[in-house]
Amino acid sequence: MSEGRKPYSEMSNEELEALERKLKAEYKKIQGLGLELNMSRGKPCVEQLDLSMGMMDVLSSDSDLRCEDGTDCRNYGVLTGIPEALELMGDMMEVPYDHLIIYGNSSLNVMYDQISRSYSHGVMGNTPWCKLDKVKFLCVVPGYDRHFRITEYFGIENVCVPMLETGPDMDMVEELVSSDESIKGIWCVPKYSNPTGNSYSDETVRRFARLKPAAKDFRIYWDNAYTIHHLYDHDQDHLIEILAECKRAGNPDLVYKFASTSKVCFPGSGIAAMATSLNNLEDVKQQLKVQTIGHDKVNQLRHVRFFKDIHGMVEHMRKHADILRPKFEMVEKICEEELGGLGIAKWTNPKGGYFISFDTMDGCAKEVVRKCAKAGVVLTPAGATYPGGVDPHDANIRIAPSFPPLNDLKTATELLCLATKYVACTKILEQRRAEAPSPVAAQ
Repeated sequence: MSEGRKPYSEMSNEELEALERKLKAEYKKIQGLGLELNMSRGKPCVEQLDLSMGMMDVLSSDSDLRCEDGTDCRNYGVLTGIPEALELMGDMMEVPYDHLIIYGNSSLNVMYDQISRSYSHGVMGNTPWCKLDKVKFLCVVPGYDRHFRITEYFGIENVCVPMLETGPDMDMVEELVSSDESIKGIWCVPKYSNPTGNSYSDETVRRFARLKPAAKDFRIYWDNAYTIHHLYDHDQDHLIEILAECKRAGNPDLVYKFASTSKVCFPGSGIAAMATSLNNLEDVKQQLKVQTIGHDKVNQLRHVRFFKDIHGMVEHMRKHADILRPKFEMVEKICEEELGGLGIAKWTNPKGGYFISFDTMDGCAKEVVRKCAKAGVVLTPAGATYPGGVDPHDANIRIAPSFPPLNDLKTATELLCLATKYVACTKILEQRRAEAPSPVAAQ
């Protein structure tokens, strides 16, 4: 790092002004390169998608399309999913197969349906949310923007809860949930969380299972999207299984657990599942049997024939990790080399998932994203990890390393670091000038 490891806060105004001129010149040079790079969303790259191309060949016009119980997958029926798909997804989600429903390709769609069903018809006989004066939902922040948009869409008030290294601030969660009957749920990404990459500690999971909600229809929306999405073979995060823990705690109906194969095979053509208590399943099935006769059984069979079992799925994810790991490690290495010790940014070093959470100095994230965009690199909008797109600190940026090729990712990360330094330098100088006594006051 050419300017050394001296924190910006310890530099004199003269040092910062000289550094600002240097960074401005470097930025202008990169602007002239005509970059067109996009790392705004966590999409699998082409090499990852290629890993699943064999799925296109496991079924053909002469294949036997009957599942193990004799059901013809080409026809109507089987509301909750074919047996072998239930077993495969149950193993992936660490729950018994009879506690699952297999849906279509998107777990986000399943979550939307759960909110919509609760809004229009209520949860297990409780008052539909649409008939209540006020409905609130807890949102762990920074978090997943699409979760927040669902509850926003239904006019539900999103209430922020800070994400700690061990998971949500459980003191706050427990206090809010136990004292406010209008709080009906909480959005959670418990493993390799989006965007921090943090996983919930054992204590956090146990405290979730032992919540005492004021609302009888309160549910934890446990989106375990990255349940088998490790970057390393021997250094992995592990979660206590929430449904079993809730049952032990005497709260068997407290959780809806979601997962999908979206980032295991083809994101647009995977299968999604929800796991929950038998009571909750019966409640959901009353609406589901009106909504559909059954989801895509041919696609369910395709998944089973391709992966065979959970061991095949785990081995498949090792191939994903081999592609993703160098990308994550490169982003972390460049950030450390360029920003380490400067006191102007921090970032997470996840062991899995799809994102790195990057924090600038307060009040700098939007300008960093804007400068990157002006130089040809599109990042996730600053604030996207908060409800309504409003980060009160204007600090958090979600980094998505998966999609760009390594060379493009290197260039984008170097630009991010340069923009962070440039904006921080300018910010500190502006703050000092604003705080400096005026010449008149000094006299």
